[in-house]
Amino acid sequence: MAVDHLLQAVQTLNAADAFRPRLDASQWRVIVPFLQEFKLRSGDLLIRHRDVDRVCYLLESGTLQVYVPDAGPVRRPVAILRPGSVVGEPALFTDTPRMAQVEAMSPAVVWGLTRHRFDEFSQRQPEMAVELLRAAGAVMVERMRANLERGMPVV
Repeated sequence: MAVDHLLQAVQTLNAADAFRPRLDASQWRVIVPFLQEFKLRSGDLLIRHRDVDRVCYLLESGTLQVYVPDAGPVRRPVAILRPGSVVGEPALFTDTPRMAQVEAMSPAVVWGLTRHRFDEFSQRQPEMAVELLRAAGAVMVERMRANLERGMPVV
């Protein structure tokens, strides 16, 4: 099934800011209809700095680069994300503009969850939706902590 590779990536990512919802494979299969698959080529832009698009993404395969564009061609690197990572998770909580830009460093497959589809999901599966929010919130907390320690912008 389509979710198997994504689930394996999420479960095996070994990172301090790993997305760790306490959901089993059958629960992930309930979520899949609410997700949209995107295939990126190397260099494709996934998230544009300052956009307000309200989509959270899960990286199934490939590598993403997170950076803040400065004036001119300069980029302030923030992070490199590996399979299993979540990016754009603040979109589940707020309508604020994106704080960074995200670009595919290699061909990648990502799964997007729009705020609208998340709201639909939360009406049908409130317990699972709460678990997704808790996991996304934990990622945000870890990234904020790390960014404050390093003096880096929040992703």
